[in-house]
Amino acid sequence: MAGTIAMLSVHPSRGLVDEKFRVEVENLPPACPVTLHCLHRSEDQDYWEAFGHYCSDHSGTVNVSEDESSGGTYSGSECMGLLWSMRPVPGSRRGLRLRKTRVDVPMTLLISVYRGHLTAGFRELPPVASVVAERWYMAPGVKRIAVEDRGVVGTFFIPPGPGPFPGVMDMWGGGGGLVEYRSALLASHGFASMALKYIDPGDNPTDTAMGYFETAFQIIQDHPQVITDLVGILGLSFGTSVALTVAAYSKISRPRCCVCISGSHAFPITTPMDLLAEARVRNREKVGKDEENNVIWRNIILPIPTDPALKVDVGRIECPLLLVNGDDDQNWATTESAEDMANMMSVAGNKHLLTTLTYPKAGHLIEPPFTPHIRASNFIVQHTRKKVIMLWGGEPKGHAVAQEDSWKRILNFLKEHLCIEPTLAPQAKL
Repeated sequence: MAGTIAMLSVHPSRGLVDEKFRVEVENLPPACPVTLHCLHRSEDQDYWEAFGHYCSDHSGTVNVSEDESSGGTYSGSECMGLLWSMRPVPGSRRGLRLRKTRVDVPMTLLISVYRGHLTAGFRELPPVASVVAERWYMAPGVKRIAVEDRGVVGTFFIPPGPGPFPGVMDMWGGGGGLVEYRSALLASHGFASMALKYIDPGDNPTDTAMGYFETAFQIIQDHPQVITDLVGILGLSFGTSVALTVAAYSKISRPRCCVCISGSHAFPITTPMDLLAEARVRNREKVGKDEENNVIWRNIILPIPTDPALKVDVGRIECPLLLVNGDDDQNWATTESAEDMANMMSVAGNKHLLTTLTYPKAGHLIEPPFTPHIRASNFIVQHTRKKVIMLWGGEPKGHAVAQEDSWKRILNFLKEHLCIEPTLAPQAKL
């Protein structure tokens, strides 16, 4: 490579996290081995990296979108492999998970090209070329509004423009806290989305949990930039239990549609949350561990109860329902739950409302696309306050495919049932 000046480019250099980018290296010698490397420092000050091995073509060019990586953290032709295959750098703390907490600042990526095919020592060697790229959850013009109203805590994200917009109540799982990044991304695609905080460590929102969610749903409907009768619910993990319970039993909140990711109907929230915690304790003999001492919860709800009182009566649901699951989910028995829900809805005559997506080699944490796969990470069990390493399951490539495909289908499902015309959806590119 002596006497040449390699040129590295990323297009677009600024974009949303679910927007693909094109990485190219030009002005290399023909058949030149190089390593493309991506480095990110998280908000917890941990370093994450991904890299792929390439050889330039006869014109001295590497195009990550078309060329195949022969090794590294991913292989094959993977346009976004430098993002979805990121992992903590060697020597990092165990149990890390990459999650954005400040959605008003970008995720910054340092993408570099190195001579030869490297697997380590990136910090000690000078790159041939480097470029910085930004990925955002919030598109320009999205408004972020803190919510503390009628006992409900959350964050509202309103798309740019006058509105009104269809609404989404967005809930994460049993880890608790206020998680905003998916809602920010939903707003970037035209939905007025409220990230709802409903579990605090050692603090349940109310003894009659249904009332909390009905109030939150009403707050969304009451917002002047929300179309009152076009509000859906999206939940992951325990958030799925909330979504299904509200859709089945609430006489106040009538969602237009529901998206349930990696969840089950076996924990209806008509039971106070402290009693749900006790139920998990009673089934602790079903908790397993793998060879690395990671905790496996999926057997807690197996076999799926036959007693109707122990699960949400999904036969009562009157709105379209999308289930998104990974077949290697080690946290919840999601595929078994989906089968039982389909049977229940078939008997009740509302199975036509159900769409189920099951992805091979995908785990529990099905997030927006290009989020790094996390097979196991730190988790604080709410009812015991014990910190464990929870096994979520999945394999990097299969999980990446699930996240990219399911996100497209989730957005299309919400647009279809919340009446957003695809041609009128706001352009979110930065």
